Amino acid sequence: MATTNETLLDDFLRLAAAAAVTPHVQTNLAGLRRQWHLGSLVVIGHDLAEPLSRAQPVHRPGVVVVGSAADGDDLYRVAFDLGADLVCRLPADEPMLAGKLADALDGAARTAVTLAFVGGCGGAGATTFAAAVAVLGNRRGYRTMLIDGDPLGGGIELALGIERDPGDRWPKLLNASGRVSAAALRSALPSVDGLAVLSWDQSDVTVLPPDTMSSVIGAAQRSTDLVVLDLPRRADPAVEEGFIRATATLLVVPCDVRSVAAAKRLSGPLRSVAGDVRVVARDSRPGLAPADVAAHLSLPLATRLGIDPKVPAAMDDGRFAPHRRSPLSRAAADILNLFAPSEST
Repeated sequence: MATTNETLLDDFLRLAAAAAVTPHVQTNLAGLRRQWHLGSLVVIGHDLAEPLSRAQPVHRPGVVVVGSAADGDDLYRVAFDLGADLVCRLPADEPMLAGKLADALDGAARTAVTLAFVGGCGGAGATTFAAAVAVLGNRRGYRTMLIDGDPLGGGIELALGIERDPGDRWPKLLNASGRVSAAALRSALPSVDGLAVLSWDQSDVTVLPPDTMSSVIGAAQRSTDLVVLDLPRRADPAVEEGFIRATATLLVVPCDVRSVAAAKRLSGPLRSVAGDVRVVARDSRPGLAPADVAAHLSLPLATRLGIDPKVPAAMDDGRFAPHRRSPLSRAAADILNLFAPSEST
């Protein structure tokens, strides 16, 4: 940040602290010119932008010119002369500047493959399957985050045995909005073998603001290769935000008549918010053929999920780690092969 304006500097430092960014501050033109090519982002107050433009510095990306509501159109002229990416008038444009700061902290932009899982009926096994896909993605070396979007569910972290581990849960993030730092989010969450998990604590919080869901998913997408969302069946603005942001939505449906009938009622509203909806047909005994289930729902079949009798006990004991050759792992591999992230880090 470069400015002699104490008010602008105070506003900027407050935003930087919120974004967990430690800025270098310059209060004169000579220092600004020395630092011009350093760092991924240069924020310049209107007071120094004018004399800098007369010096005709070499064009560089990542320049933001900041002024106040009292500054006139001259603010934009100076920004044009500098080739700035953005003009912000504080305090009105604080969210835009906060977003730029978060971008600078997160580094190169990435967009993770984001898979949403939802049960076609109660007890369909969507949570179990979502966890299996996340665990397998993590084993494959993808930077993975598993997000439990159902406050009334059983709690994914109980199955993974990390319910007592330190780290942030959803209630801690209730005030998150705008641009959330991707690096800060990932480092704040509990994890198991490198798999970051966002779940719920034992508080009575049961509703998320849609802005919070949007901000958190956005941060997850910028810090990982694979985001796995376990979402509830109920209609809710925050839940809809998850479906909207997903690369694909996997509807887990047991292969019996009653379950398919329940899934049929959900499939219409789901397709109105989710772009790519596919069926995961879970075996039932006796049951319908997976292809017939998908055809009845008028949705493509993603994979067949076989019965794994060892899974319920493992989840109850907090030791969920599907065997590589189990029906659950084979179905999870099918999903990852369909939507494999292009690269891992």
